[in-house]
Amino acid sequence: MKKIGFLSFGHWANHPSYKTRTAADTLLQSIDLAVAAEEIGIDGAYFRVHHFAQQLASPFPLLSAVGAKTSKIEIGTGVIDMRYENPMYMVEDAGSADLISEGRLQLGISRGSPEQVIDGWRYFGYEPDAGETDADMGRKKALEFLDKLNGEGFAEPNPYPMFPNPPGLLRIEPYSEGLRERIWWGAASNATAIWAAENGMHLQSSTLKYDENGKPFHVQQAEQIRLYKEAWKKAGHQREARVSVSRSIFAIVNEQDRYYFGGQAKGNDSFGYIEQDKRAIFGKSYAAEPDKLIEELAEDEAIQEADTLLLTIPNTIGVEYNVHILSSILEHVAPALGWR
Repeated sequence: MKKIGFLSFGHWANHPSYKTRTAADTLLQSIDLAVAAEEIGIDGAYFRVHHFAQQLASPFPLLSAVGAKTSKIEIGTGVIDMRYENPMYMVEDAGSADLISEGRLQLGISRGSPEQVIDGWRYFGYEPDAGETDADMGRKKALEFLDKLNGEGFAEPNPYPMFPNPPGLLRIEPYSEGLRERIWWGAASNATAIWAAENGMHLQSSTLKYDENGKPFHVQQAEQIRLYKEAWKKAGHQREARVSVSRSIFAIVNEQDRYYFGGQAKGNDSFGYIEQDKRAIFGKSYAAEPDKLIEELAEDEAIQEADTLLLTIPNTIGVEYNVHILSSILEHVAPALGWR
């Protein structure tokens, strides 16, 4: 058995073929899709976070709305760029969203990836400290976020407050018990996957990672996951580690599927640079009739290592068709692979 969720990039544009012409379209359809996905048995609704782009950005209003409209589905991000965040305020937002969803938040965070503008976090008012990189800044903010999620008091109370204070140092409110144990780290390298395990975060690994040894993508990703699990065990955490991988998987079961995805299958991995000095490997997309998909996916080592599979969806083609995409995987692919 595997948990199966969807991952939406939340695009919109004033394009004649798009069902999401505006930001409002994307936000409202994201809520509707989460509701529909829960109804058909999908386990998770996850959303990407990007700034300075016509895509989903500040995630907590959306996560809260989804939490209020659903009752079982996990709700998460993949991922929040910590370079842009105020950890204190983020604790408040995350705690509120988690309480609204009654403890279903699965929050993916990371040090960030290249964005639409140069050093976009500077426009949000953040600068790395002397001798620090922006990646260092993101990881430092992540650790502060994790620390404050523990709910320990740290702030000196005012002796003359507007309202009575509880005894001792004050913590950030609202506090949501257990949320600290549902934070995930998006890792593009083996080293940061190990770092995530050491700091008690679950692992999110996407459709790309740094090319660290020239092997096929799914093999490198499986190696990353195994290193993460070893580090988790070595750290002595008293709870189970979770690992998600993302994939673009489309089952072709009718002519409309063939029209959209018949030519989209990538038979091989590809390579590129997401940073100037670091070569990345991008995993292939899967698009085929169910029997062929089952055969190909059975050979994906990283999917076998993960407990959660996030299916990337083309949100711009609307809620109804994306429900069909997800239903096709649940009905025609998942049972044969033991995912259901």
